[in-house]
Amino acid sequence: MATVLALTGSPSPTSRTARLAALVAADLRGRGHRVRTLAPRELPAGPLLAARTADPSIARAVRLVAEADALVVATPVYQAAYSGLLKVFLDLLPRHALDGKPVLPLATGGSAAHVLALDYALRPVLTALGAQVGPGRYVLDGELGAAPDGAVALTGESAAALARTVARFAAALPGAGCLTAA
Repeated sequence: MATVLALTGSPSPTSRTARLAALVAADLRGRGHRVRTLAPRELPAGPLLAARTADPSIARAVRLVAEADALVVATPVYQAAYSGLLKVFLDLLPRHALDGKPVLPLATGGSAAHVLALDYALRPVLTALGAQVGPGRYVLDGELGAAPDGAVALTGESAAALARTVARFAAALPGAGCLTAA
């Protein structure tokens, strides 16, 4: 099965976006995939902002991207775009860092007005890095609740829509066959 990197671009340690990515990671693990996580907010700020790829922490993060067969890229939406923290991290990756890798883009935000941030902000940069960007999912903050154990719980149609999106992504992973229309 595939090794998937769940990259979360939220600067918040109590991020709903990170909890959403954890939910997707659990689903993928349940399908037999190996999932690693990377939160750029945990990287040292100086080397990250200066794109010092020789720094051991930054080098390890870039290596995690290189070693992954696929990525889940999750971000909160700020000012109709993905987070600046995610931008800083993506900018330090080599030009073809995502060549041929399936990528599932996820975004969270407070308003449906920002749903196009996935297509107009995040998808172009992922594509420029060579990713095979499949359908993503935008989830409203109000649809993200907490289960009694602290895990994320989705309400309404979001749970079913996310499940369909993850199933489509999982079908595109190495060793899982071809991406099929759903």
